[in-house]
Amino acid sequence: MGDRILVVGTYDTKDDELTYLAGVIRAQGGRVLTMDVSILGDPKAATDWSKHQVIEAGGSTIAEAIATEDENLAMQAMARGAATLCAQLHRDGAFDGVIVLGGSMGTDLALDLCAALPLGVPKYVVSTVSFSPMIPPERLAPDIQMILWAGGLYGLNSVCKASLSQAAGAVLGAARAVEMPTGDRPLIGMTGFGKTVLRYMVTLKPELEKRGFEVAVFHATGMGGRAFEALAAEGAFAAVMDFAPQEVGNHLFGSAISAGADRMTNAGLRGTPQMIATGCYDLIDVVGWHPVPERLRNHPSHAHNRMLSSFVMTGEERRMMAREMMRKLALATGKTSLFLPNLGGNEWDRYGAPLQDAKALAEFCDEIRKTCLPNVQLIELDCHINDAAFCDAVLALFDDWRATGVIAA
Repeated sequence: MGDRILVVGTYDTKDDELTYLAGVIRAQGGRVLTMDVSILGDPKAATDWSKHQVIEAGGSTIAEAIATEDENLAMQAMARGAATLCAQLHRDGAFDGVIVLGGSMGTDLALDLCAALPLGVPKYVVSTVSFSPMIPPERLAPDIQMILWAGGLYGLNSVCKASLSQAAGAVLGAARAVEMPTGDRPLIGMTGFGKTVLRYMVTLKPELEKRGFEVAVFHATGMGGRAFEALAAEGAFAAVMDFAPQEVGNHLFGSAISAGADRMTNAGLRGTPQMIATGCYDLIDVVGWHPVPERLRNHPSHAHNRMLSSFVMTGEERRMMAREMMRKLALATGKTSLFLPNLGGNEWDRYGAPLQDAKALAEFCDEIRKTCLPNVQLIELDCHINDAAFCDAVLALFDDWRATGVIAA
């Protein structure tokens, strides 16, 4: 817990707004540190870290940035410096939380800065483009917080003060209240959905906890998978149980509900032991209030709620999904096993269920067998993914990996 808040922004153009934000934090008993990420101008008063110190941390200079005559390239150089410097400052224990203020340029920088900080560090972005589809999921830190800077394009007013004052209270409150990850137990990263469609976590989580592990389950609807991948890239997991790869298919078939192009790759690239399964592999999620894509209009579907609809893949699409999964698993450098429950991958495709397509399921299983790679252990199961036999098989392999040192206890 702490009260030292790093306030970051372009002080040459947003000095009044940043000073107001800092004033609210101080009025609530917080301490403020300031960082200028301007390129051309200078702040009214000196900041704790100048624009020169920031950009030089990334291996460039203000003169070099100006010489590009390209504000995009210049701010990318500043973003590299800000991310590098902030990561080092946090390692040195210099601040407890960070808040970055900006328009689209400042937000671009803020995303890099926040991604450089570990999970648990309060990281707030007050932006005129918060929640915009311009922001790709793969650039979001797992626990980033974004607040829309309403009325904040130019100068202070009562509308933007309402946003800024709330943001000031939010970052200070978070810094005081945060319970940082302790790392006292090895962490298992698991992907899944709600219990109506996938149920394995109900059994697996308590069983893994009995074995001395902590379990974090990520909701694989785009942003959850993004958080999972970001932590996998950091090496946060002792092992992963990536049992809901639906986001791979979403990205493959162009859905907006994507976790990014690197979904199902980061654990493998780190050498983290990974168990893969096929929960909801056969569904393509789309935004429920968007027009139905042309290619999906004749597919069976399930409207989960007003935000989300799921469309069932054809046999050929499932073969494409199988090949895409194997393409990603080819990158794995650590122990990798793929569970293939041949009676279905979600509650809606059980025998007699409304979205069952036994022929298409058989085509998927066939393609998995044909394309399975030498670095992937294929474990076929004569059961449904929601059957007890699936969890039994997972726990048996987990216990074997522990006994043989694949997973460090």
